Formats: sequence, structure tokens, C-alpha cells
Amino acid sequence: MTDQQHSLPPQIAQPASFADGPRLLADIGGTNARFALETAPGRIELIDVLPCKDYPTLSAALRAYLASPNVVAAGIAGIRHAAVAIANPITGDLVRMTNHHWEFSVEAMRIECGFDTLLAVNDFTALACSLPHLSELQKVQVGGGVARKGSPIGLLGAGTGLGVSGLVPAGEGWTALLSEGGHVTFSPANETEVKILQFAWREYEHVSAERLLSGDGLELMYRALAHITGLPDEGLTAPDISRGALAGDCPLCTQVIDTFCGMLGTVAGNLAVTLGAQGGIYIGGGIVPRLGERFAQSPFRTRFEQKGRFVNYLAQVPTYVITAEYPAFLGVSAILSEKLSG
Repeated sequence: MTDQQHSLPPQIAQPASFADGPRLLADIGGTNARFALETAPGRIELIDVLPCKDYPTLSAALRAYLASPNVVAAGIAGIRHAAVAIANPITGDLVRMTNHHWEFSVEAMRIECGFDTLLAVNDFTALACSLPHLSELQKVQVGGGVARKGSPIGLLGAGTGLGVSGLVPAGEGWTALLSEGGHVTFSPANETEVKILQFAWREYEHVSAERLLSGDGLELMYRALAHITGLPDEGLTAPDISRGALAGDCPLCTQVIDTFCGMLGTVAGNLAVTLGAQGGIYIGGGIVPRLGERFAQSPFRTRFEQKGRFVNYLAQVPTYVITAEYPAFLGVSAILSEKLSG
């Protein structure tokens, strides 16, 4: 399966194309803008990833995708319906990105691009909506626990920022939470984390969970732990830190990743008890899925359950890492389909 086509297996009959043509799907983060076309229910094709920094506006990136050789060669034109999942609160027509300089009016962009329908939703709301559609091959369980049907589900993921959402049962379906839980105040759980917080306070008046559980957070933690331990600070970037830990040749990088995973376990446990998420906690974002087995061996699950009198409660809640390559497309597709069928 390539980046250009995520479709049903050949032995399964292909679904009929949409009567009103392909639908544009987008997943916009602070670093990359991912685009795809859904040509029929469940058939997501022509996936492309564009660096946000290369385009002055979202509409410029969107138009560049539609004008790309693969899309043009497919003979696709006249897109009528589109939906954009974006790493940002959506509180009205005007969207200003938190982790990038893009801002836009949803209605103005709809008119500019000639769409009949343009939806903008929070990226973790879209990712939450994808969870019921994930196959067993698109997630990996970390630790024990068994999901209880009909119970709330929690979601968080670290990347450019820290996204948080969840699903609450609503009749025969689900309601996705419009959460900005990544911006809650960071709460240390041991002496090392207290020292990291004190180091972060030198730069920031308010230290949120996102301030540490993100790509920038890995770099901040690296600087903090170098200062605390006296190990040399080589100015590594977040990808360098992850690579150093995975290779096992950088003790400071290993400590950063272990500390990161422990902190994430605490936040995930907080989310589980807040939501009563006995349907499980799912971990997405750009950092954790790349850690692979290293994450399963980290302090994450121990810290997840480390809630005093609630340790037995949390031991029964399963935690999963989302391994699907482009899961937000599944969610934003479901949201658009519901809108168009309403």
C-alpha cells in the first residue's frame, strides 16, 4: 500500500464512487499539511504531505495539492465538498493557528476554492472520530486491561503540540469532545520532574502539559536534564533526541525519552479518570508511534496506573498506540459524510 492509494483489498468489491464527485480531505498540523481525495466511501487516494512553511496560506497549500501532477493526471477537477482537520481550536468562522502563522475565514476560503461545502474541525476531534473505524492492525495495545463496550474513550497525542480529545457514547453513536486539554497546567510526579518544571519556569510563566509533551518539549526537557545532571548539552533537536534514545548511544537522550513517556503516562491516567474512559485510552501524534517497542518498555504504563487508591481501576483500562499512517482522514471523512447526509 503506497502513500498514493489507501483503498480496499482487491478481493473486496470496490464501492461505488460518490455521485457528486471526490471529496477533499485535509489534516493540518503545525509542521505538515496532509491532503487526500476520498473517491468513494472508504477509498482514500492520492495522499500527499506538504510542509506548511513552504506556503503563505492554507488555501495556497490546498491549491498546490489540487494542481499537483498526480491529482491532475487522475483527471480530478471540480471538487464540491471538503473537510479540514486542523491543529487548533475551532470556535467560529475565523481560524488562527496556535502552532503556525496561518489564519483564515472558513467561509472566505470556501468561496475562494469554489466548494459547496467546507468544514473545519479540530484535528483531535477528527482523530477521535476515527477510533471506532480502526482495525486491529491499526493499533497496538500497551499493557493490560480490556475495553468496556459503551464506555467513554480517551485520546491524546504529542507532536508539534499535545492534542487531547475523547468519545462519549450518544445513543447509537458517539460525541467527540472539543477539548484543549493539552494546555492544562503541567503537574510533576517526582523530584526530577519538579526540577524540570523549575527549569522551565525560567523561560515560561505558565508551563502547560503541552510545553513538555511535544517536539519543543523534548528539546526543553533535554536542556533541563543536561543542566540537572551535568551532562553535555549538544543542542539536539527532537528527532535527534528520539534517534539517540532508540540507538542507545546517548544516555541523556534515553533519560529524556523515559521522562517524556512517564509524564505522558501521568497525563493519560489523568484523562482516563477524568472521562471514566473504560473504553480505553488511545495515543496518537507524531512522537510515540515512531518509538515502537521502546514505548512499550518505557515507564508509560506504570505511570498510567500510578494513581494511589485508583491503581486497580486504571489497571483495567487498556491503552493503545495508533499505528495507522493517516488516521485523521478516517475521522474527517466520517464528519463530512454525516454533514452531507444530514
